[in-house]
Amino acid sequence: MHFTGTIWRPPYESESLLLEATAGCTHHRCKFCTLYDDLPFRFHMSPLEDIEADLQEAQLYQTGPLERLGLRMQGLGEPQGPRRAFLVGANPFVLKPERLERIAELVRAYFPQCETIGCFARITDITLKTGQELARLAQAGYDGITIGVETGDAEPLAFMDKGYTPEDILTQTRRLEEAGIAYHFFYLAGIAGEGKARESAIRSAELFNRTHPRRIGSSMLTVFRESRLYQEIQAGNWREAGEREKLEEVRALVAHLDIPVIFAALGASNAFNLEGRLPEEREALLSALDQILSRYSEAELRRYRENLPHL
Repeated sequence: MHFTGTIWRPPYESESLLLEATAGCTHHRCKFCTLYDDLPFRFHMSPLEDIEADLQEAQLYQTGPLERLGLRMQGLGEPQGPRRAFLVGANPFVLKPERLERIAELVRAYFPQCETIGCFARITDITLKTGQELARLAQAGYDGITIGVETGDAEPLAFMDKGYTPEDILTQTRRLEEAGIAYHFFYLAGIAGEGKARESAIRSAELFNRTHPRRIGSSMLTVFRESRLYQEIQAGNWREAGEREKLEEVRALVAHLDIPVIFAALGASNAFNLEGRLPEEREALLSALDQILSRYSEAELRRYRENLPHL
C-alpha cells in the first residue's frame, strides 16, 4: 500500500478501507499542529495509478486459502470486503470534484459493495465547491466527512490561524446538509488558553447547536516543542490551560450541547476515554467527568500529557 508518513484516521473509521488520496495539508499553518512536520513536502496528491494499485492489493486481503479456512472455522464465512472507504491525508476533500468522483469510481470498480466514502476536510475545502458539485459528490458516495473545526469560538480560531470563522463553519455545514453529505466535528479542548476554556466551550456549544453533526469527537491540546504555539508560549503571547481546566471545558461543552449527537473523547490525547449519545446519556457523561475531576490531581493529569510522545 502507498502510505506516506504517519497515518491518521478517526477512531470510528477503524473498520474502513484506508486509501491514501493525499499526504500533508494544504493549510499547514495551525499553530498547534505538528502532525505532518515529518513530511518532506507540504501537500501531495496521490497519483490515480497508486490508488488503483492499492485497491488491487486490498482485494487480496483474506483471499488466501488459509485465511478463508480461518474465517470459515470462526463461522464468519467468505470475506465480504469493506462497506466503507476512508481517504487518508489531512484534507483530501480539497481535491477537485472530478478527481474525487474518479476515486469513487475506482473504489466501486474493485469493491462494488462499498457504500460510502469518508475523509478529513477543512471548512475551506467546502467553499471551493458549488452546490451542484457537492450534490454530485453525495451521489458518488461521499458521506460522513470529518471536519477538524477545533472550536466554535472566534478568538482562538483567529489566534491559531485556522483560516476560517465561526460563521464560515455555520455557512459551509449548511451547504453540506443541503447537498446531502453528513459530517462529524473534531473539537480541541484547551485551544482557547488558560482561564478561557469554559467560556469558549459554551460559545462553541452555542454554534454547534445551530449545526447537525453526527458526531463530535473531542481531543485535548498537547503542545509540542516543534509547534508555532510553543514559540508563542515562550514569547509570552499565550498561556496553556491546565489539565483540569481542559476537563472542565469538555464538561461545559457536554452540558450545553442541545443537539442530538454522539459525543466521544477517544484517542491518545485524552487521558480517559468517554463516549455517549446526547442528550440521552448526558448525565452519565457528566458523572464520568466529575469522577475523573474528583479523583485525579493536576499533577497526575499533567504527567500523562508530558509523557505523551505523539498523537
